[in-house]
Amino acid sequence: MISLSTPIEKIPRIGPVSLKKLKRLGIRTINDMLFHFPYRYEDFSNLIPISELKINEICTVFGKVTEIKNTKTWKKRMMLTHIILEDKTGAVKAVWFNHPYIIKMVEKGDSIFLSGKLTIGKQGIYFSNPSYEKANEISNLKHTARLVPVYPETAGLSSRWFRYILKPLINEFGDKIVETLPEKIIKENNLLSVKEALWQIHFPDSFESVKKAKERFSFEELFFIELYVLKERSKIAKEKAVSFPFNLKLIKSFITSLSFKLTDAQKKSAFQILKDLEKERPMNRLLEGDVGSGKTVVAVLAALIVSKAKYQTAFMAPTEILAKQHFHNVSRFLKDFNLNIGLLTGKQDQFFSKKLKNQVIEISRRKILEKAKEGEIDILIGTHALIQEKVKFGKLALVILDEQHRFGVKQRAKLVLKDNQKIPHLLSMTATPIPRTLALTIYGDLDLSIIDELPKGRKKVITEIVSPNERFKTYKFITKEVKKGRQVFVICPRIEAKNNEKSLNWAEVKAVKEEYEKLSKDIFKDLKVSMLHGKMALKEKEKVMIDFKNKKTDILVSTSVVEVGVDIPNATVMMIEGAERFGLAQLHQFRGRVGRAGYQSYCFLFTESPAIKTQQRLRALISCENGFALAERDLEIRGPGNFSGTRQWGIPDLMMNSLKDISLVEKTRELAKQILIEDPQLKKYPVLKIRVNKLEKKVHLE
Repeated sequence: MISLSTPIEKIPRIGPVSLKKLKRLGIRTINDMLFHFPYRYEDFSNLIPISELKINEICTVFGKVTEIKNTKTWKKRMMLTHIILEDKTGAVKAVWFNHPYIIKMVEKGDSIFLSGKLTIGKQGIYFSNPSYEKANEISNLKHTARLVPVYPETAGLSSRWFRYILKPLINEFGDKIVETLPEKIIKENNLLSVKEALWQIHFPDSFESVKKAKERFSFEELFFIELYVLKERSKIAKEKAVSFPFNLKLIKSFITSLSFKLTDAQKKSAFQILKDLEKERPMNRLLEGDVGSGKTVVAVLAALIVSKAKYQTAFMAPTEILAKQHFHNVSRFLKDFNLNIGLLTGKQDQFFSKKLKNQVIEISRRKILEKAKEGEIDILIGTHALIQEKVKFGKLALVILDEQHRFGVKQRAKLVLKDNQKIPHLLSMTATPIPRTLALTIYGDLDLSIIDELPKGRKKVITEIVSPNERFKTYKFITKEVKKGRQVFVICPRIEAKNNEKSLNWAEVKAVKEEYEKLSKDIFKDLKVSMLHGKMALKEKEKVMIDFKNKKTDILVSTSVVEVGVDIPNATVMMIEGAERFGLAQLHQFRGRVGRAGYQSYCFLFTESPAIKTQQRLRALISCENGFALAERDLEIRGPGNFSGTRQWGIPDLMMNSLKDISLVEKTRELAKQILIEDPQLKKYPVLKIRVNKLEKKVHLE
């Protein structure tokens, strides 16, 4: 029996070739096909007599085909299909370029609708590549004489094909779609039913109907996200965690040991975190802070409180380079507190730091695992290697994550040695400031602490867009900076160029290997240039970074591997090739790699893109020095799908765009809250419960 979960290969008219292409679009079931929504609509609803046609007007005409033929252009490079269409008021020509098959679909004497724009050119006055549809009446049209949906496509699957498949599917299965929203919510919020919304989003009666359908699906998706995150909050609140008293003497001792003063924002965030650690339920907090705002030292204070109470901390970083950097920084911050700090990564040698004589010594992986299990390592730092089955902690009470926001109760429980041990507290850190709407939805189960000020003495990084004709002038400026004793980052989108690749027909994609050769042998041949990318061995990468940090090299040509956490205080220039290929948040991260000392620093955005949107985005980076303002601007320009972690939710673009609407987000959150107060287990709402459970399975640690 065919149902919504039936694989698409069971649908008539879908063969092996189409099946492969559909799977490329993530369409695997009938349900997936029904929810493959249009991204725009062609308005072909203006049906007029042929005699009233006007040049450049988009409209539809209906008549009989009096002539149809294929011809080749004089160079024999292109096939033209011509038809003459007549109605009672006159005749008009239509021409299709390289669509010879149409002659098999349309015959002389057929009644057809034509929709498109009337143009004037070498063929005279004619419709150029219009949509067409054989029919005798207007009642059941898919491709003409109405608002016509245009879908996300892939090679070989056109919007016409989708319309051809979808209309009978909706007719057959539309009534089988289960209503997921409670009737009361639908009525009170004036929403369409799911069946009506599905029909109107694919084959709408008007633009107002499209709007109502989008409102329905946007509301629904946000409502379920809010239900999920609020349920997660309540689930975490029921768990038990170790409580750590507010140790004022130890806190003061740590702060006075630092070589710098904490900012007010750091103090406030630290206080919020330490108050969470006092509670007997697990902390679930996200620490947001601009690049270089000092998040790590706040996290280290939390780890110190836990360590001195004889419990352990797991500190997880996204890359091996960053894990090792955290290892050295944490060891430096805590050098006076007699702690054992370990480093565990996935590939290379492992290190263990015994903080007695400030030494870093190498021991085996087996020994590190033993010491972690026995509770002898106070803080274990690593990559995702920390959540492998073999890694167990004797007394784990705190998990710190850098740039990884999703880490639920189940993942935390995996790190714990005994089944009955309490759930660790969680502190997640990010240098990607999150707009308010995302904070209320995607990250709504996390409490927020915000470090919204930089350490005193930091100068604003001067940011400029560099056009192709200014390139060599910028190279000269960079040479002057290096002669002053400063250092330079050069970022490229790729490790190596692909054969014969041109990007968007206007520029080749810059690659690290080629740029390194050009800069080291030609542009900056008198300077010391090095190269860094993800395919290099860990020890090789470490040597490159150590040499750069120790000022043995002047210019580092790299991929985005330096985006997160790399700290070179002497670097004053960030030069980004192909800036249009990076997101605003990522560009802001790159910019944050310079200006970390008292020197005036610069960020040069190299682009050859003529696109207006590219210039708009890059100008936003210039006008917004603050990451939080930039995050809101990025949301406005590109939508939330580009923010860290959001794509793993599997939310369609339509609903992602609704995350820009703060009033809708707040409304759905309030309704979700009311439902959960009334029925925390959703026993009265079995359909809601199923949907929330499905969403829970989607959201996982990447």
